[in-house]
Amino acid sequence: MKRGVLARSSAADLEQPTGSDRGGSVAIVDWDAGPPRQGRTVSEAVVCRFVAGFDMAVILGAGAAVLHFNPSSIDWRLESLIVLLGALLASNFLRLAGAYRFRNFGDLGAAIGRALFGWLLTLGTLFLAAFFFEPITETKGPWIALWFALSAALLVASRIGLNLRIKKWRRAGRLGKLVAVIGSGPMAQRLLRGLNTVAGGPRILGVYDDDATSLPRRCMGHAILGSVDDLVRDIRLYGIDTVIVALPPAAEHQLVETLNKLTVVPVDVRLCPGEFALRLGNVQSSHIGGHTFLNVIDRPLRDWQWIAKSIEDRILGGLILALISPMMLAIALLIRLDSRGPVLFRQKRYGFNNELIDVLKFRTMYQEQSDANGAQLTQRNDPRITRIGAFLRRTSLDELPQFLNVMRGEMSIVGPRPHAISAKAGPLLYQEAVKHYDSRHRVKPGITGWAQINGWRGETNTLEQIRKRVEHDLYYIEHWSIALDLRIIARTVTGGFTGRNAF
Repeated sequence: MKRGVLARSSAADLEQPTGSDRGGSVAIVDWDAGPPRQGRTVSEAVVCRFVAGFDMAVILGAGAAVLHFNPSSIDWRLESLIVLLGALLASNFLRLAGAYRFRNFGDLGAAIGRALFGWLLTLGTLFLAAFFFEPITETKGPWIALWFALSAALLVASRIGLNLRIKKWRRAGRLGKLVAVIGSGPMAQRLLRGLNTVAGGPRILGVYDDDATSLPRRCMGHAILGSVDDLVRDIRLYGIDTVIVALPPAAEHQLVETLNKLTVVPVDVRLCPGEFALRLGNVQSSHIGGHTFLNVIDRPLRDWQWIAKSIEDRILGGLILALISPMMLAIALLIRLDSRGPVLFRQKRYGFNNELIDVLKFRTMYQEQSDANGAQLTQRNDPRITRIGAFLRRTSLDELPQFLNVMRGEMSIVGPRPHAISAKAGPLLYQEAVKHYDSRHRVKPGITGWAQINGWRGETNTLEQIRKRVEHDLYYIEHWSIALDLRIIARTVTGGFTGRNAF
């Protein structure tokens, strides 16, 4: 924020420090909104849809159980259709009754009341239909009362369990988006003043401004924690969900630079509307704390996509690991017979959100010549590589232990390949060679990826080679789907393990 903009702010809006100055850009987290968060923010959309699906299963399950143990069944096929019709009606009536509004789950009485009201509407509709449709009349009997009672009991029990879970999430600080605001001028002050008055609004971590060292410590009751660079670090450290950019229209250049910096971290970026918004074209909007913001950057693999990707990794990873276990044992034996040293090689590489993870590989180099940081890339006829290691690298079988990384949740089967921390393209580190290189770390790294099946693997002697890799990685992130993952896996199996660049 320009100092000229700040000069128009009133003394009441910006609070002066009461003690010593901030002393540089060291950010001290302001947890006024609650305790530090333990785990990912709970997705309201996922919870609501899960509860709706669970209710449908409960109603169908209760009906099936009652019919199974009903000795006086007239026509089990017709009664089964009645149960199916009731479940379909219930899914709509429960929604109309507000049984799937996330804000109601924390109030046990409201949650139970809305669920029972929706179920009563369903039963009433079925009884009303009995006056007009003779087949439904013929199915009358005690089984309907048992079905209603059992379903009602299960709906109540599910709301009690959900309420306990909500309380646990609240204690862990996992409810509500964790938000950071960029800017401390008049626009940001108006925004913060409005958000402060919203009951149950977003949890605001703090304010960030590139002039942080010359600003007061607080803005509208929230700590000014540092610059945009500090915010990028805090997103990785605290898992901030949403960044709201509240910069004045005149700061267009600063706005562009800010958005560029935020593209390297997995976070939703929302823009406070202004004159600049007229130049963005067709964009979607979000509503946070009663305010409307423009969606300029979306976090990849969110909500159901993240769940689908996790299920894919666990199921396929477990199946593949079971199938290749005999091969891995044979390879381990060959490595031990070929040269001294451990079977597995562990190397620090960048994972999701720039976190360092230990990537597992079969050891392919002589132990005394191993390169833990990947400072020296392998080349053709590299003397450091063992005899069995050359074969493993040429066929990519040295990567098989990374399925253990997948099962530990550190990697995915498909994703951008993790790079060693000291890997270089020519004379430059990868981070120096490609602008916004860290954007590829917004998802978990993978064993195989879009870049690899398109031939961009092996050594990186030129800047063009690493830039093409990153370009393909970003394409994958932006176009992710289960179908694309399966396509990459299929191409890897049929021809992606070997190639002229694999050595």
